[in-house]
Amino acid sequence: MRRLLATVAMVLISASALAQYPAKPIRIVVPFPSGSATDTITRILGQSISPAVGQPIVVDNKPGADGAIAGAEVAKAAPDGYTLIMATNSPMSAVPALKKNPPYDPVADFTPITDIGRYTFFLYVNAGVPAKTFQELVAYAKANPGKLAYATGNTTGIVSFAQMNALAGIDMLHVPYKGEPQGITDLVGGRVQVMWATPTTGLPHVKDGKLRALVTQLTKRSHLLPEVPTIHEAGMPKFTITSWAALFGPAKMPRDIVERVHKEFVAAMGRADVQAQMEKQAFLLSPSTPEKLGAFVKEQMESYRTILRAAGVQPE
Repeated sequence: MRRLLATVAMVLISASALAQYPAKPIRIVVPFPSGSATDTITRILGQSISPAVGQPIVVDNKPGADGAIAGAEVAKAAPDGYTLIMATNSPMSAVPALKKNPPYDPVADFTPITDIGRYTFFLYVNAGVPAKTFQELVAYAKANPGKLAYATGNTTGIVSFAQMNALAGIDMLHVPYKGEPQGITDLVGGRVQVMWATPTTGLPHVKDGKLRALVTQLTKRSHLLPEVPTIHEAGMPKFTITSWAALFGPAKMPRDIVERVHKEFVAAMGRADVQAQMEKQAFLLSPSTPEKLGAFVKEQMESYRTILRAAGVQPE
């Protein structure tokens, strides 16, 4: 009888917790530094959602290890809906493909909540590089193997250069950074010459003439720089990398909480002010069901493994 009463009490407590959710601030871990594109879109959404749920949305930046530090922390967190991660293809697709012993399993250790959308990435070069088009950059790199250094601030950059360099048959020196802002700083300063990055960090320096954007990863030109061609238009139709963001929680989150979080994020993405802010960031919103996101993550993991192996990149 005591066991039965204890079980009933636990069920009632659990139901009460779900009814009160959220009863305290919700923390969203971001795998990149403050000022990065992922940080920016998370803050935009958090500011929209906070009044709707009656609690602060706290953005907690945990950069490093291609997002693995943030991913490992959230994977071990309590599945109560108070710790989430705004993950990208870096921790969820690239880390499992780049590391022999990744600290988590993107499928088993997380609860998918909703897709958020796609980033616009441009290939930037320092203004001092003697190449004004993508074709000229490839030609210069071929004529000067090892002379150009490329920066990466996330695994989108790593995988993008792996595929691009393999397809073009060029050799450049890799200089990794913890995040985009640090890489862009050195790109502007001329310590590195090439970088795949978002408009959030790169576009201001294009406008002031310190950087040039040669191509975009998108399948159509960006409204931010309509004169810049897609990489397919520039002569590399086999390039396939895209960069995405999506919301996850730890594994075994209660379905009721998943549905509540999903509802609030999808509602925020439907608001005109949020859409306008995302458009300024050149971020393309694409909410999804938890089930579709789960299937997408599985497909992306396999795709990244295939791309990296084809480029000769082995897990470390």
